[in-house]
Amino acid sequence: MQRVSGGTHESVSVGRKRSHAESLLPIKPMKEHVLPITPPLKKPEEEVEEEVEEEELDDEDEERKLKRQRVRTREYFAELEKKMTICKPAPFDYDEEAIREREACNYSQKITLEMARAGKAPRAVRVYADGIYDLFHQGHARQLMQAKNLFPNVYLIVGVNSDAMTHERKGRTVMTEDERYEAVRHCRYVDEVITACPWTLDDEFLEKHKIDFVAHDDIPYTTGSATDVYAHIKARGMFVSTERTEGVSTSDVVSRIVKDYDVYVRRNLARGYSAKELNVSYINEKKYRLQNKIDDLKKKGKEMFEDIEGKRTDLIMKWEEKSREFIDAFLMLFGRDGRLTQYLTEKKDSVMMALSPPSSPKAGSQSSEDCSSPPAKTSRFDFSGRAGASLVDDDYSDDDDEEPESH
Repeated sequence: MQRVSGGTHESVSVGRKRSHAESLLPIKPMKEHVLPITPPLKKPEEEVEEEVEEEELDDEDEERKLKRQRVRTREYFAELEKKMTICKPAPFDYDEEAIREREACNYSQKITLEMARAGKAPRAVRVYADGIYDLFHQGHARQLMQAKNLFPNVYLIVGVNSDAMTHERKGRTVMTEDERYEAVRHCRYVDEVITACPWTLDDEFLEKHKIDFVAHDDIPYTTGSATDVYAHIKARGMFVSTERTEGVSTSDVVSRIVKDYDVYVRRNLARGYSAKELNVSYINEKKYRLQNKIDDLKKKGKEMFEDIEGKRTDLIMKWEEKSREFIDAFLMLFGRDGRLTQYLTEKKDSVMMALSPPSSPKAGSQSSEDCSSPPAKTSRFDFSGRAGASLVDDDYSDDDDEEPESH
């Protein structure tokens, strides 16, 4: 039988005990069995070559991943730079930013209308829109928004006509050319502005600015002639139509001002403009200023009347409240159940006794019959104690000392 003691193994037979001599001998610990370590087997040369090739492929994949990541980063920053145009005005065609963008465009890659609409264009589609853009309004902004969203990736170029060209071809403008340039370049949909653009587009202008398509409304645009300005652009398949905004145009805005001319002149005179600045004669100036004073008086009178009306309403309401209080107090005092009525009812007997007091009975003992009989009549004036009393006798009552007759 084996017994374990203190981490050592003792071997003791079952039939006998250990002797004293055996117990003095040291117990040898058992040796642990250790497995032999065999050296790793060498791989064949083919397997080693395959692993090397796999490692090289992994390295190539890492390089490809890094390249793709760099391309995505560049695309991200390029897109971010385009979005930054919302935070700043669009550049003019002669600015460095616009020149750099134009030079980076590979215009030899022609983009068809089908490619642009399908979103398969190899580069940004350069769309051109032009106009006078006088008194820049929501109709202009909506037209540029449509041009910007014609295709998935559009670089919008906007041409603005000069004052000389506009005055010659169409008429006088309200805003100067510089004001119109600034108004357009601050529109969020515009990527580039061309100043003093031509009235009619030729091939040289299209190639210089690398224009792919021209955006305008589909109505033929003729000024003094029967020929459409965009006829040759439509023939080349480079025209893309946009929709006009009905009910708003520069002519409509000018018509509103002309219609209410006197109102706007008086408005500007009241704001401090001189008659010379408004091109108004001396007589008209005085007339407009008098009308302004009359309007001011009317306005003040109306405000005063409204104030008095408000106060009158308050006075009427207060009077009604006071009148209710007065009526309530009157009814409380003089009404059917008022305090005065209650007082008179309570004091009725006292008042009646005060007005007609009863006669007091004489002293002396009287029989029950005497008590039941009515009081004796007395004269109003007693002359018994005066001289000549015998001559006048007003006592018509019976003598008190006479006894009644017995029946």
